[in-house]
Amino acid sequence: RQALEEMRALYERNQADVSEAKSGRPDLIFLIRFRHCCLLRNQRCLLAYLYDRLLRIRALRWEYGSVLPNTIQFHMSAEEVEWFNRYKKSLATYMRSVGGEEGLDLTQDIKPPKSLYIEVRCLRDYGEFEIDDGTTILLKKNSQHFLPRWKCEQLIRQGVLEHILS
Repeated sequence: RQALEEMRALYERNQADVSEAKSGRPDLIFLIRFRHCCLLRNQRCLLAYLYDRLLRIRALRWEYGSVLPNTIQFHMSAEEVEWFNRYKKSLATYMRSVGGEEGLDLTQDIKPPKSLYIEVRCLRDYGEFEIDDGTTILLKKNSQHFLPRWKCEQLIRQGVLEHILS
C-alpha cells in the first residue's frame, strides 16, 4: 500500500510538471523522466512481490491439499483465495483427465514411499474413513491404525493423522 501511495504521488506530480513543461519550462523534463523511472522501478518491485506470493499460494495447494487451514487463509486477500480456488479446480480437472477413469492424484507421494502401509495416530476425532477394499475405520482421537500410505497422506497434511515413525 505504501508503494502504491508513493506511485500515486509521483504520478500526480509528474502530471502537474508535464503541463508546466508544455507551457514553457523544459528544465522539468529531466525531473519528469526521473520520476517516471521511479514509477517503473516500483511497478517491477510490486510485480515481483505479487509473483512471489502467487508461487507461495500455488505451493500451499501441493503442501496442504485442496483445503487450506484457517490460520493460513486468514492472511490471504480475497483475490488470493479466489486464485487458489481457480488453481485448485484447474489442477483437479487436469488430474481427472489423466490416468484412466478415476484420474491420477499427482499430490500423493510427493516423496517416494519406503513402504505401502504406514502406522498412523489420529490427532483428533474425524469420524468414519473408508479405504479401497470397502473397510470402514473409525478415526478417533489417539487411536492407532495401519493404513495404506496413499489413502492417509492427505489427512496427515491436514493434521488429522500423524505418521508414527518406529
